[in-house]
Amino acid sequence: MTFKSTPPHLVQIAALWSLWDYPTARTELSLEKKLTAVKASGFDGVAGAMTPKIGRLVEKHGLCAVGYISSGKAADFRRLILENRDGGARRINVQLADHDTPVDKATALALRIVGLGEQLGCPCDIEVHRDTCTETPEKAYAIAAAFQKATGKLLPMTWDFSHFSVVKHLAQPYWERLLIAPGLVQHSRHFHFRPFNGHHCQIPVTDGTGQLSLELRQWLPFLEKTIGLILSARTACGDYFVCPEMGPVRGGYNFAQLPNSWEDAQVLRPLIEKTWGKALAMKTR
Repeated sequence: MTFKSTPPHLVQIAALWSLWDYPTARTELSLEKKLTAVKASGFDGVAGAMTPKIGRLVEKHGLCAVGYISSGKAADFRRLILENRDGGARRINVQLADHDTPVDKATALALRIVGLGEQLGCPCDIEVHRDTCTETPEKAYAIAAAFQKATGKLLPMTWDFSHFSVVKHLAQPYWERLLIAPGLVQHSRHFHFRPFNGHHCQIPVTDGTGQLSLELRQWLPFLEKTIGLILSARTACGDYFVCPEMGPVRGGYNFAQLPNSWEDAQVLRPLIEKTWGKALAMKTR
């Protein structure tokens, strides 16, 4: 798919794992049917580990792809990037190394995978995520600073603020602690907007009756602040890949008693689109 380069363009990506065990574990949709559902729900693409086989199906359904790598082994980076690139990935989300990886080693790994992504034509974004080298804000910003010192460039990142919020046990308003590196946020082209609070890295979008949950309504101001910050950049243009990422029960993010992750992701998508449109209208006034 080809998207406009200007003005800033929202590309909403459905996480394939949101459809795990949907509608039930025994009757889970085939990949073909999942892609049909993603397209019908208004998403522009999908996110997950891409392969040529998956990529052909994604393209068949008129969708784009964002890839996925979870590794701390530099020897595997080229192969993993090529698998995702050859599967049609336009970018790759990278969960890099482990929580106890020292900053200097993590920086070297980030330099390696980001550099390879540039060489191979498939940009790699280092995700803020628990149990990776970016588990805490302190380590994530130290790695970003070391990367910039080595390259003169900002580290490309995937921002999933839910992880920092839980690690730091935050109270509202979340942005006072989470949006402290505006340059890095504005530089990013990759965001996971999983709704959260300071105790849970994922909160339900709906309340079981079809209405927005109280917790989601408490989180929406953070979404507005973040999108406003992204689009306030003077250089904001091109495609921004955004995933309304709702983890399923099998992944441990959701609870069996709460609304289904895929159904909630479908509710979250237009909320993000509306927030983006409002912020973009303010920017172009």
